[in-house]
Amino acid sequence: MANLGRIMRGAVAAAALAWSQGSALAAPRLPDTVLFGVAYYDEYTPVDRIDEDARMMKAAGISVVRIAESTWGTLERSEGVFDFTHVDRMLAAFDKAGIKVIVGTPTYAIPTWLARQHPEVLVSTPKGRADYGPRQNMDITNPDFRRAAERVIVKLIDHVKDHPAVIGYQVDNETKAYFTSGPNVQAAFVAAMRKQFPDLAQLNKAFGLDYWSNRINSWEDFPSVNGSINASLSNAFAEFQRGLVTDYLAWQAGLVRAHARPDQFITQNFDLGWKDHSYGVQPEVNHWEAAKPLDIAGVDIYHPSQDQLTGTEIAFGGDLTRSLRNGQNYLVMETQAQGFPHWTPYPGQLRLQAFSHLASGANMVAYWHWATTANAIETYWRGVLSQDYQPNEVYAEAATIGADLRRLGPKLVNLRKKNQVALYVSNTAQAGFDAFKVNAEGKSIGYNQAVRPYYDALYRMNIEADILSPSSTAALSDYKLIVVPSLYAASDAEIARLNAYAKAGGRVLYTFRSGFSDEHTKVRYALQPGAISEAAGVRYSQFTNPAGVTLDGDPFGVGKQDNQARWWMEFLTPTTAKVLARYKHPSWPGYAAVTRNAYGSGEVTYVGFMPSDAVIEKIVAQQVARAGIALPKARYPLIVRGGTLQNGNRVRYLLNYSAKPQRLAYGDAGGTELLSGRPVRRGQTLELKPWGVAIVEEH
Repeated sequence: MANLGRIMRGAVAAAALAWSQGSALAAPRLPDTVLFGVAYYDEYTPVDRIDEDARMMKAAGISVVRIAESTWGTLERSEGVFDFTHVDRMLAAFDKAGIKVIVGTPTYAIPTWLARQHPEVLVSTPKGRADYGPRQNMDITNPDFRRAAERVIVKLIDHVKDHPAVIGYQVDNETKAYFTSGPNVQAAFVAAMRKQFPDLAQLNKAFGLDYWSNRINSWEDFPSVNGSINASLSNAFAEFQRGLVTDYLAWQAGLVRAHARPDQFITQNFDLGWKDHSYGVQPEVNHWEAAKPLDIAGVDIYHPSQDQLTGTEIAFGGDLTRSLRNGQNYLVMETQAQGFPHWTPYPGQLRLQAFSHLASGANMVAYWHWATTANAIETYWRGVLSQDYQPNEVYAEAATIGADLRRLGPKLVNLRKKNQVALYVSNTAQAGFDAFKVNAEGKSIGYNQAVRPYYDALYRMNIEADILSPSSTAALSDYKLIVVPSLYAASDAEIARLNAYAKAGGRVLYTFRSGFSDEHTKVRYALQPGAISEAAGVRYSQFTNPAGVTLDGDPFGVGKQDNQARWWMEFLTPTTAKVLARYKHPSWPGYAAVTRNAYGSGEVTYVGFMPSDAVIEKIVAQQVARAGIALPKARYPLIVRGGTLQNGNRVRYLLNYSAKPQRLAYGDAGGTELLSGRPVRRGQTLELKPWGVAIVEEH
């Protein structure tokens, strides 16, 4: 079997060469209007109705369709034998209707003949070899898979690249490493570790491998990590797997760029961490690194609906994706029209959702998918149309969005934001935290559950935020406040960068379990919170899962029910910090719970426990105010998001996430409500109907 390290290095080099050559020839043309789209599969339709579907799409204002990303077995029915009939039919029908097309490389669902001829392409995981059937069941590093994938990618791109309807490509689909951990991958990981730690004794020390005789005394003795009980080793392997995804997407992007027209863009539909819906930071991909070889980032965002629709997941996913390429607008490649039965939207919610995506900076909103499949696992994941393919209430509401975007898309595209607050997240911290999840209140609590409440508090207060990571290229000094939840694992240099930002005049809000371990998930040999301790002006050496612990005197004025410490409780002792809140319990001393420390020209606040959502909102509101950021009067369920249009005018999206009408005294400059065309005066009271939307361009 070919050496994986050599394959990966060659793939990245080829991608870089293709990128540089493509950049030298011409820049890809990104959307100059807001695109409104669906995914479409002629291969799945129960009858020949492509012309009728194209007609219905055009009537609804659909301007772009994504095709082909899951149809390898139809495109290449046996090795090297290609049939592009369905692709050609779709391109012809959509071009005739004036609808543009994004072509997906079909590599995330392998054909049966490939699994039969090369069974080793099925991924080997700690649970064993995958069976054929599910999608994403392949080893993305396997040479036979790579050869077959390259063949179908090149054939497909060469076939479609000159068609006038094709504006861009999606590489693969919601790509991950799929826990690949077979012998080839293990060997490549050992090679990577050997490069990072030329001295094996250094690796043993960095990872603490003397424990339970896990010490590795010879590179030849390096065991499979599948059975590891060492978080340092396991998380190093997880980081390596994330790197495989980055390299794989760079390889695909390089292939596509080498064959596509220079004006066609390349994207990928990243997905988020999942908790019954799109929820938090994706643990299996470093999105900031994986987005670098793309022309524009894409995202799939699925969220609760009906009475559970808050817009928070739409905003979080959008803010994260916009931040991947330092503020560049992005494409929503997939979101729900109907989705699962419990997601069937109330009247008005489809419009609210669509414009909420635009309010975060999306340049495209596309539904998965056009019409619901009649077969297999996604039978009840419904598209715009149900299995009867007939117009319905969702289709009718989508048509109103399409009509608005035909008119307003060129104005609303490329919304620019300059946010004063950032949320700082990290895959390394996530892996470390989740290696030792908090077990409290009968639940196992992971990193995203510690992060999201802080973002959610900002969202409810209408404070917009960027989302940074250690791989971000944005300058920390661009922000007045950086919120850093549970930075469990981080290098000294990473923490020093955050502390230096505070020392120079910024404000940092750290939360519990931050600074606990270094980048190798090895606990710091120091009083906690380690490298944060001096900047935060606190120290501790004990912690517990609190039970019956409150905050003394209800310092945030939230009432008895919310004045509770939950999940985790660090016994903070101030050194130079001011105490903002103390714990209260009949047996525990009154240790500090929340502190604030002047540090250089700035300040560092540390929260040593997991507060209730109400307390988090109070803490965050204090930090925002101390950073000199005006707190908007509007609060959830009235969400206000905005930015600057291409013409230089400010725009504000007013979004009512409620079944009740909402009123707002418009306190900003007057202008025009774009959906209705009506003038808006400064101070005028605007009323939004239930689940309603208004968009005000200020003059």
